[in-house]
Amino acid sequence: MTIDTSAFSREGVLERLRGGLLPDVPAADADETVHPDRGDHDLNPGMTPGFLATSKRRAAVLVPLIERSAGMHVILTTRTDHLPNHAGQISFPGGKIDKGDDGPKAAALREAREEIGLPAQMAEPQGYLDLYETSTGFRIVPLVAFIDRSFVPVPEPGEVANVFEVPLAFLMDAANHQRGAREWKGRERQFYVMPFKEHYIWGATAGIIRNLYDRTFGR
Repeated sequence: MTIDTSAFSREGVLERLRGGLLPDVPAADADETVHPDRGDHDLNPGMTPGFLATSKRRAAVLVPLIERSAGMHVILTTRTDHLPNHAGQISFPGGKIDKGDDGPKAAALREAREEIGLPAQMAEPQGYLDLYETSTGFRIVPLVAFIDRSFVPVPEPGEVANVFEVPLAFLMDAANHQRGAREWKGRERQFYVMPFKEHYIWGATAGIIRNLYDRTFGR
């Protein structure tokens, strides 16, 4: 489906977000026995949530939307190659929810500050997407926020190799939502793939983007 790019002004996107985002943290965040609404298992019938997990871990990410002359863009990062989890992959700013965090919102904003130098006052939270569980047991709460146009990323070199932007219009076009596949224990595992220029967006990041699409422009 081709989307009218005029819908990607701040006002147009805000209207979509208001009609689709969750106003509160997904209830499943507080209880790991609750089945997540979304996850790496979405495209894999018969595979349970966290199908590679030995434990469950609470996490939060920020889905940062920033206005440009051509419409809203999404800020993404490339993780450094030496990290223990998802090294070299494209991700949203985010990570585990610490005991000192006052919930997923605080964790997402803290991680964004630590990873890309985003001051909390430059983020305007709009609402939440569904809880997303990765195959390795991370139960992620995505917080969508508008970012001040004057923000200039400062990557944390120990965690972030690169910060880049992708037009929201590209990510909200279902024609750009491809499917990839890899073999896992003799079974084919499928996942969303959204290649953009030299960037290979896949896995949980692509799955969360697909959830954003389903709740807003895919309605």
